[in-house]
Formats: sequence, C-alpha cells, structure tokens
Amino acid sequence: MRSRSDSLEFALLGLLSQNPLHGYELRKRMGAIFGPFRALSFSVLYPQLRRMVEGGVIEEVLVESTSRRSRIVYAITEKGLSRFSHLTETISPDTWEDEGFEIRFAFFSPTSANNRVRILEGRHRRLKEKAEILRGELEKSPIGIDKYLEEWRRHSLESADREIAWLEDMIKTERK
Repeated sequence: MRSRSDSLEFALLGLLSQNPLHGYELRKRMGAIFGPFRALSFSVLYPQLRRMVEGGVIEEVLVESTSRRSRIVYAITEKGLSRFSHLTETISPDTWEDEGFEIRFAFFSPTSANNRVRILEGRHRRLKEKAEILRGELEKSPIGIDKYLEEWRRHSLESADREIAWLEDMIKTERK
C-alpha cells in the first residue's frame, strides 16, 4: 500500500466484501480494527467512499428507513471484488511496515497461503532489523540519557521481540 488512501481503500473493500455497510458502521468497524488512537474521521472516510463509487468498485444503495431519513449503504461491486482480490495478492515492502501489515493482517483469510507466508516473513525481517537497531541504541546509550527515552526504547524492543516470536509461530503454522 503506497499511500494512506490505498490502505484505506483496501480496508474498506475488505469490510464491504463481507457485507454492505453504511458510513457510520464502516467508521466504527475501522476503529475496531485499528484501535481508538487511529480514529478515522468522516472528512477522510466520505471523500474516499466517493472516489471508490466514482471508480466503480463500490455502489451506493438507498435504503428506506422507518425514521425520517433514508440511509445510504455502500456495497462492493464485481469490479470491487476483483480489485480486492488483486490487492490481496499484491505484495510490496509497504506490506510489512506497521500500518500496511495491520491492514493486511485484518483481511488475511482471502490472501493465498503463499502470500501470507511471504508477508509474515517480510514483517519478521523488518522487525528483526528494528530490534537490532533498538538493541544497539540501548547498548550505546550514554549515561544520563533521558530516562524516559531509554524506557521507551526498552519497551519498543520488548514489543518487537514479542511480535517476532509470534510471527515465528504464525510462519510455522502457515507453512503446515
């Protein structure tokens, strides 16, 4: 995923491939996937949905409601299913960076087993590099360095080491 827009398109297609949803529900599910600290604003969501409608990968369906207003529900089109399928099989170095990996992993089931392994291995390599950098920074930290910066580095290293172990288990499972 080269850009935030590409990542958002992938995630929206993934959600809509499961069933049609209205904008508020899409926003809520995106929050559930990515957590509260990466809240998706409506000012980002709706322009993206508009671009996807214009691109023909999703469509708006007007659903009558018992309340005063009708509700717009977004549904994936055949073109959108094809695009999502293509995206699940497209791998680049961005795929194993933090945001790219989280989004891809949230929709791992439709990805082929070979590509799941490739993504997990790429993420594993990326985190091993990150862990080595953090280890080096901790080892050569001068005495008197900001104690909070040092704690943050230690915490980041512990998190990377835990994810590396988890990835090794996932890779083993996927290879079976």
